[in-house]
Amino acid sequence: MKLHNKLAAALSLSISIVLGAALPASADPDTSVANKLNYSTDVIYQIVTDRFVDGNTSNNPTGSAFSSDQSNLKLYFGGDWQGIINKINDGYLTGMGVTAIWISQPVENITSVISYSGVNNTAYHGYWTRDFKKTNAAFGSFTDFQNLISTAHANNIKVIIDFAPNHTSPASSTDASFAENGALYDNGTLLGKYGSDSGGLFHHNGGTDFSTIEDGIYRNLYDLADINHNNSTIDTYFKDAIQLWLGLGVDGIRFDAVKHMPSGWQKSYVSSIYSSSHPVFTFGEWFLGTDETSPDNVNFANNSGMNLLDFAFAQEVREVFKDKSETMSELNSVLASTASSYNYINNMVTFIDNHDMDRFQVAGSSTRPTEQALALTLTSRGVPAIYYGTEQYMTGVGDPNNRAMMTAFNTNTTAYKLIKALAPLRKSNPAIAYGTTTQRWVNDDVYIYERKFGNNAALVAINRNTSAAYPISGLSASLPAGTYTDVLNGLLSGNSISVGSSGSVANFTLAAGGTAVWQYTAPASTPAVANVGPTMGKPGNTVTIDGRGFGSTAGTVYFGTTAVTGSSIVSWEDSQIKVKIPSVTAGITAVSVTTASGSASSAFSNFNVLTADQVTVRFKVNNATTALGTNVYLVGNVAELGAWSPAAAIGPMYNVVEAAYPTWYFDVSVPAGTALQFKLIKSNGTAVTWEGGSNHTYTTPASGVGTVTVDWQN
Repeated sequence: MKLHNKLAAALSLSISIVLGAALPASADPDTSVANKLNYSTDVIYQIVTDRFVDGNTSNNPTGSAFSSDQSNLKLYFGGDWQGIINKINDGYLTGMGVTAIWISQPVENITSVISYSGVNNTAYHGYWTRDFKKTNAAFGSFTDFQNLISTAHANNIKVIIDFAPNHTSPASSTDASFAENGALYDNGTLLGKYGSDSGGLFHHNGGTDFSTIEDGIYRNLYDLADINHNNSTIDTYFKDAIQLWLGLGVDGIRFDAVKHMPSGWQKSYVSSIYSSSHPVFTFGEWFLGTDETSPDNVNFANNSGMNLLDFAFAQEVREVFKDKSETMSELNSVLASTASSYNYINNMVTFIDNHDMDRFQVAGSSTRPTEQALALTLTSRGVPAIYYGTEQYMTGVGDPNNRAMMTAFNTNTTAYKLIKALAPLRKSNPAIAYGTTTQRWVNDDVYIYERKFGNNAALVAINRNTSAAYPISGLSASLPAGTYTDVLNGLLSGNSISVGSSGSVANFTLAAGGTAVWQYTAPASTPAVANVGPTMGKPGNTVTIDGRGFGSTAGTVYFGTTAVTGSSIVSWEDSQIKVKIPSVTAGITAVSVTTASGSASSAFSNFNVLTADQVTVRFKVNNATTALGTNVYLVGNVAELGAWSPAAAIGPMYNVVEAAYPTWYFDVSVPAGTALQFKLIKSNGTAVTWEGGSNHTYTTPASGVGTVTVDWQN
């Protein structure tokens, strides 16, 4: 979420919305969605719930909160879960090939109408939470939500919910009557308000200026009441709240504003999800601007246990196809660099537009850039997510114009047909879902790339120039000899190709604005591991290994050199294995498979074995003076603290907001109920200075959060 409202004088007006139903008993209706931990074979469709379909007019807000003619895009329009159910039942989503929907945060939001600069605003978007354990009544009741889950699952569609534990709702540090004062409720019981926060549930450090990661974490995002995650009441509350929704059958979670919460708390949080009886795929929003790179972003994706929305991909695709400000060669470079930077590239969620960006389609312009960007996204690495209405060429610049009511449900648009043709390939051809990407031919306007996994291959050609065709010569591919028809059947002016015995492709002309996809699938001749989900877990957790060629008879799974057999193999199929993590040394290890016949796979690298259940601890060190350019890091005796390796130390620690230099602090995910030993180090590039004295010691809490404060030892 990226809100642009500035704190201003505001008028709070109550509106009549019936409060959500009582907390339901946990009842997972999931009977058909087998794999909630791997989305590489899926196509996600992102829905702003209020802006899709009004399926039940009786739950619409009344009075000044509702725009009956849908002219005020800051008010409710009436979209709800019943509307989504209707579009599943009538075949619109399944007909397009959608296998997962990502819906707005479903929790109870404030019912105030807030006036910013004379314009009324509501919580139609779902990001102004009051109670994370109740439903947003404008979307429906718990019964409606369970009906949505059941309907989706009956149609082999997964349901992802947005979830925003970064904040509650708008609040003012000087005016307790502003809106609802950021109030947080626990199933109807008030936990606290921003202006009367005796329990320390919120940060009170003012608004962020976005200058540093620390500033964005520990200060308010705009005027939103910022949650203090270094609080055991908060920690327990959010762990309980997410389990409520998971118990209803939710298949995935998209976390809002992960850049603005402590990475240590988030690692502890998702590890509790993976250790529960309802583990699911998780991904977060870490916004990156055009051409922006961030080591913190990469570090989070590689070490938090949570996947990310791939903003680097999205921004580059927009530059190449929408703005024409960069070339296909530069697109290839970004795809290569991100594949190198991110450890779990196939889990990154790719997209071309969303609720925080201008719509991809430009009003009055050709639709071909949108179609080609979709084709790239659907055949590239990662998990493709399509923003509602993109298939209808919806336009809109900025928030809220990019969140208009769904304009049509036309199944004959070229974009709809394109998605319909390409989406199924993610399940039928593992090269599309899991393959490596190789550039085969490129210039400023043309990009031809190959996706390959085992014996499976796909070749994709895109010419973004809508006025000039290009002769293609010297192209080679991993496709076996033969003639290949464009999967799109010429929908985007694609052609057939002929491939020789050496993989050489006969010369052809790629039409102006042309896009074609050619593919080949074959049974696996050797076992190949494609994905392990989640990528982090403690011994005893069950993980899912996806791939091909495992056979139907159980063999052996290896975590490093430790073999797993027998009852620790939960299930074994040719394309999927579920296995319990063995008792191995915590830290990064590789996962591989040996079939019953003795054939061994290559390894899935960078699986993170945790020491035990995780809790969050704030480490603080006083009197750690440093020279300019030197930072303080934390290292200790467990894998979560780097196992005494300076190269794996935690940090750099912070020293501005929650504590001021020369005191440094950092919130870290560490094993619960564990006796830790640790020290602080000062680092400036390759120069490392250890503090003196004996190791610091601290026993972590069994649950909740903790804080340990020490003095730097000279």
